Amino acid sequence: MSDNQNKKSVKTPKYVWYLWSILTAGIVLVFLFFLLLSKGVFGELPSFEELENPNTNLSSEIISCDGKILGTYFVENRSNVDFADISPNMVHAITSIEDKRFYDHSGIDGKSLPRVIFGVFTGQSTNKGGGSTLTQQLAKNLYPRDLGMNKLQLVMRKFKEWVTAIRLEYNYSKDEILALYLNTIFYGNNAYGIEKAAETYFGIMPKDLNIEQSAMLAAIINAPSYYSPTRHPDRALARRNVVIAAMCENGFFDSHTRDSLQQIPLDLSGFKSLDHNSGEATYFREYLRQYLTQWAKSHYKLDGKPYDIYRDGLRIYTTIDSRMQRYAEEAVREHLSQDLQPAFFRHWKGWTLAPFTLESREECNHLIKLAMRRSDRYRSLKKNGCSEDSIMKNFKTPAEMTLFSWDGPIDTVLSPWDSIHYSKFFLQSALMSVETGTGHVKAYVGGIDYRFFKYDHIMQGKRQVGSTFKPFLYALAMQEGEYTPCSKVPNISYSIKLPDGNFWEPRDEGKEMLGKEVTLKWALAHSNNHISAYLMSRFGPEAVIQMVRGMGITAPIEAVPAICLGVCDISVYEMVGAMSTFTNQGFYIKPIFITKIEDKNGNVIETFKAEQKEAMDETTAYKMIELMRGVVQSGTGVRLKYKYKITNPVAGKTGTTQNQSDGWFMGLTPDLTTGIWTGAEDRAIHFRSISLGQGSNMALPIWGIYMNKIYADSTINISRGDFPKPLTDVSLEFDCDAYDEEQNAVEQQNAGDDEEF
Repeated sequence: MSDNQNKKSVKTPKYVWYLWSILTAGIVLVFLFFLLLSKGVFGELPSFEELENPNTNLSSEIISCDGKILGTYFVENRSNVDFADISPNMVHAITSIEDKRFYDHSGIDGKSLPRVIFGVFTGQSTNKGGGSTLTQQLAKNLYPRDLGMNKLQLVMRKFKEWVTAIRLEYNYSKDEILALYLNTIFYGNNAYGIEKAAETYFGIMPKDLNIEQSAMLAAIINAPSYYSPTRHPDRALARRNVVIAAMCENGFFDSHTRDSLQQIPLDLSGFKSLDHNSGEATYFREYLRQYLTQWAKSHYKLDGKPYDIYRDGLRIYTTIDSRMQRYAEEAVREHLSQDLQPAFFRHWKGWTLAPFTLESREECNHLIKLAMRRSDRYRSLKKNGCSEDSIMKNFKTPAEMTLFSWDGPIDTVLSPWDSIHYSKFFLQSALMSVETGTGHVKAYVGGIDYRFFKYDHIMQGKRQVGSTFKPFLYALAMQEGEYTPCSKVPNISYSIKLPDGNFWEPRDEGKEMLGKEVTLKWALAHSNNHISAYLMSRFGPEAVIQMVRGMGITAPIEAVPAICLGVCDISVYEMVGAMSTFTNQGFYIKPIFITKIEDKNGNVIETFKAEQKEAMDETTAYKMIELMRGVVQSGTGVRLKYKYKITNPVAGKTGTTQNQSDGWFMGLTPDLTTGIWTGAEDRAIHFRSISLGQGSNMALPIWGIYMNKIYADSTINISRGDFPKPLTDVSLEFDCDAYDEEQNAVEQQNAGDDEEF
């Protein structure tokens, strides 16, 4: 039999045909399965538009005028960066430990596929890892799994992630996928994405990450809590060294470099937890958050939905200067922690009811109870249906807590009731600076520590302003033209008749020049109450109120003569805005905090400009500047010269209220108007002596420290020149000797004319 006949007689066994048929059918079925899966037959998959615009929560950034990020609003504290802005060290670290063949596969790693399939169907993983590529992990992060899935649903979800991974590979380059991945993962400590991780742990940008820093961040993502460098540094260090070893194995450096890098300890000196209670400008950020929440309700995205400041990645460009903000916070801390608060403690040492200036324990307890009812603990207990008795029992029961101190937080066990009493001992302070000509708020300090004292004394607080109100009365006198700074008035007691027939007559503690004629310049410099009463009797409270309304003060003011002494309650915000009218040549410019808001793509949503209106002529404004210069040159603010060595042109006004409950200082320079208030939360808490409780001791030193820091910083363009003069020459009106000579000459001329007549 020939060979051809033998070949024809040999038949292929049926089982081979069966095997080939099964294999072919399996391939076809798998192909059909994934085809149908990609078409959404087994459940919805991300669309092309969704792949192009991944739905991740982006934090909104608060940006200072000098380009620093002051803070963020977030559900997930995340900002996106481009691949070009990520250090190559980070790229090498993440691919080495998570997906060493990242640049060789197309979304699914064929070499690890058997291990992946085993894990999918068994729910287990081998000791060589799960096999998911970075692209698959990205798919899972961008389009997370639903909670509570059964095993079959999890298997289907895994297959969908494969399809999504292939789609991602088709739509993006490898570098773009890696950047997307690093922007989406969680690094612990409220840091989502590589930018926030680099900022949180090291205080740097992603492009500046070195090898060991990159290795640590790559180590964290496997289990952010377990490998947390702040809570478990030993685990984090060991895992970081595993990453360094993997980088060496992948050829990014030699074994000698590996050994050297593994000896470097973890360095978290730049660590800064990013949350709503910490960082710079915390009071400002909270005020801005409330403002932006309302703003967002009336501003809409292209899809018709209102903006969400926690998810939409807005960029809020503010007027705050991060350097001036830092100096303002440092100045408040320095004066209160080193000088004023220790003096307050010494002042009240040994007093039974300290720090309350009250006559009974019942009155003190009443104030503590009011504070208790304003607390979050009380509101929470009340919301849960607790009775007043049970709430009081809760507040009287010791518990673990953290208390404020100027040396740092104190962990202790204390009853909430006693903790309120403890907190009452601390003096508060607020500072706001506004730039001349623009109304831009450059520094905003609403209190001493937002973590413990949430009340904002800039916008929320309204306190008696004392003698800082007097310049408004003097401005009215200057504007009417009847008086000049050198006009003289007898320094005697004046009475003003009230509508009810009674008389109001203020006291003045100063004995200097009593009974003699004094100039208005001298009277304002020494904050004389007699002369203020005299001017009030000439113009009346209604005219003064009308004047301050034009200067932006909207707070309720009762039309009584006593307002000339500042008995009305006004916020720091309104006082600074009103005072800046003098430096703005008579124009009131409403202080603003934002210059523009952009969306996540850099498109400008809205720009902001300050409202302004003319409140007085420039000559009157300049006269007031000159009058208030006298406060610093020879009056109640003179310590700025001899203690803080500030010799630049400065105008100012101190303010002290009844019983020394409130201390104020308003400081004006050609570039800045700054207002400072200092006092306790309750007006029943204060110094008992005027020497300690006056504005020149409580508030003025903060201004001196603050301005010296600004003047010392050459990067801040702050003027040391003089205030701009008006077109009208008014120099004679401030040289009181020359003014007197001119007035005498005029009187003599008038007398001669009368004789001739």
